[in-house]
Amino acid sequence: MAIKKLGVVGAGTMGAGIAQVGVQVGISVVIVDVDQKFVDRGVKGITGSWQKNAAKGKLTEEQVARYTANLKGSVKMDDLKDCDLVIEAIFENIDVKKKVFKELDGICAPGTVIASNTSALSITEIAAASGRPDRVVGMHFFNPVPVMKLVEVIPGEETSEATVNLAMEACLQLQKTPIKAAEAPGFIVNRLLVPYLNEACIAYGEGVGSAKDIDEAMKLGANMPIGPLALCDMVGLDVLLMVADYFHREFGDSKYRPALALKQKVRAGNLGMKTGKGFYDYTK
Repeated sequence: MAIKKLGVVGAGTMGAGIAQVGVQVGISVVIVDVDQKFVDRGVKGITGSWQKNAAKGKLTEEQVARYTANLKGSVKMDDLKDCDLVIEAIFENIDVKKKVFKELDGICAPGTVIASNTSALSITEIAAASGRPDRVVGMHFFNPVPVMKLVEVIPGEETSEATVNLAMEACLQLQKTPIKAAEAPGFIVNRLLVPYLNEACIAYGEGVGSAKDIDEAMKLGANMPIGPLALCDMVGLDVLLMVADYFHREFGDSKYRPALALKQKVRAGNLGMKTGKGFYDYTK
């Protein structure tokens, strides 16, 4: 089934990116957040991107006008009631996500699929709180959403095959490449990526090399497009620490223990690019 109306909960970087690609493929999109200032910031970022592309000749003014008309920002969850698919893209706190899914169950039509953009958390646990576990699925997009092609589709314990199929088809409609991942902490990408990034933090903390030298080593020695510590700063050190902590709890294995250097950066409030400092200083 083709998605005609898409709802997005969360107007941050990921939610705004999902909303943007939805509009660009001809879907009517409603993006909702708890505060009008968050909605306005998200919508401004999306429309600003279109206006920049129009200035470069990549979009026509008519396209920008059409896109803008198909994007609605709101602080009312009720505005999601007639969506075919709703994607939650709020911060990684499972208790808050469960509360949102329970609320959505009382708003959305019985057949509406509700997806979570979580990068690591349990779809089964989120789905159990929703009242419609068969219609809940993980759809993990990657940042920046307009550029990155991959979406991990993750069924929970009770997710129906029809729901998985709809999510896979929705990804294709959004011009993304879906892969099906079994439910496990971190799914596929972050299961492999987070330990790699955490190990780079450990190496940094042990003085194996400076941040620049560690990153240069992995770029030039392993042909990585970006060094691990620069990537940590891009992801957000608080987000990385949250996922590493989650892995450590879920797996009960010391190999997932978060690096002390990572903890210290977060305690100092140096969370990476978003605060101006992390493993690198972006204020200079």
